[in-house]
Amino acid sequence: MSTFKSEFLHTLSERGFIHQISDETGLDDLLSKERVTAYIGFDPTAPSLHAGSLIQIMMLHWFQKTGHRPISLMGGGTGMVGDPSFKDEARKLMTIDMIEDNIASIQRVFANYIDYDRADSPALMINNADWLRGINYLEFLRDVGRHFSVNRMLSFESVKTRLDREQSLSFLEFNYMILQAYDFVELYRQTGCRLQMGGSDQWGNIVNGIDLGHRMETPQLYALTAPLLTTSSGAKMGKSANGAVWLNPDMLSAYDFWQFWRNTEDADVGRFLKLYTTLPMDEIARLSALGGSEINEVKKILATEVTAMLHGRAAADEAAETARKTFEEGALAENLPTIEVGKAEIDAGIGILTLLVQAGLAGSNGEARRHIKGGAVKLNDKGVSDERMAVDAGAVTEDGVIKLSLGKKKHILVKPA
Repeated sequence: MSTFKSEFLHTLSERGFIHQISDETGLDDLLSKERVTAYIGFDPTAPSLHAGSLIQIMMLHWFQKTGHRPISLMGGGTGMVGDPSFKDEARKLMTIDMIEDNIASIQRVFANYIDYDRADSPALMINNADWLRGINYLEFLRDVGRHFSVNRMLSFESVKTRLDREQSLSFLEFNYMILQAYDFVELYRQTGCRLQMGGSDQWGNIVNGIDLGHRMETPQLYALTAPLLTTSSGAKMGKSANGAVWLNPDMLSAYDFWQFWRNTEDADVGRFLKLYTTLPMDEIARLSALGGSEINEVKKILATEVTAMLHGRAAADEAAETARKTFEEGALAENLPTIEVGKAEIDAGIGILTLLVQAGLAGSNGEARRHIKGGAVKLNDKGVSDERMAVDAGAVTEDGVIKLSLGKKKHILVKPA
């Protein structure tokens, strides 16, 4: 049972979000007495966040839900450096235009989880480029850099891991933790922000911000981190066999997103219901107690609830119905993911290996060949055994498409265009 007085920490504790807190009693008291502002930073390294970021986004959701003010901080400034924490090598440097384009794309997701327009305690979307890009370097070194001990910075696990592997750590990257620490101080000055949250890999960076705040005479600041999740089989959260599980709908359809959660391992279902849905805890307890064939129905509930938060209830229900028709009725569901292939190419006959790669069901011809040898590939629900097969216009169904399947759960419609 949670011993926290504040609704926010109690909620996070019972749902499994908490890994470390810098001062449990102090933060719990603060959250119990007043409305608090907290932030999580997101660096725009791609046009979309992926499912690995959902745990942080859900923390912001619960923070606002329990009466506080969340900040989603876009790393327009820090993104020019790239967080080196626990990375084997430096991130590829991005131009300002690339960063701005990524931020514009990423921002669309957050409004599904937190409310920026509500009259009471609206969330804030802030970009740290607003203060970092205009910094006077010499003044910054004098006013902020003097508070950092290189000896202490070298002791952080995120830095030691890189150095122990004898991977070069550039001076540019070494500055990242100073910039992130300064973000915390700047957000306190602008908004009264007292709490920074993030994944457990950010602990050292966040604690640096607390220490810098103390040295620059802010009130007590606080840190809260969530565990970095892996699945029960050890896979990194947010990754699938086909790559990252993107949150933006133009990079991953609602149906494919639903399928990712439907394929959750049995041992992870209860944990994921707590972390990634807003279902009441008593309902989660009831669902988690189900076993046998019923676990598959619970996985569908998990998939639908998670998808509904991101894509909306209608899209989630549509994805669930598409899956039901495809898997239970064997029907050619119109909402399956679709790719277009040139009609001339199909008329001439396109190799099955090439088609599997184009459809995203295999990463290479070699992988496609292995799928066929393993009996996993079907064309219009009929098994494919010949890796040299050419798929031509004769494979186009009355619905005007070709159904390409890998195993029981991955289906793509190929449409001649």
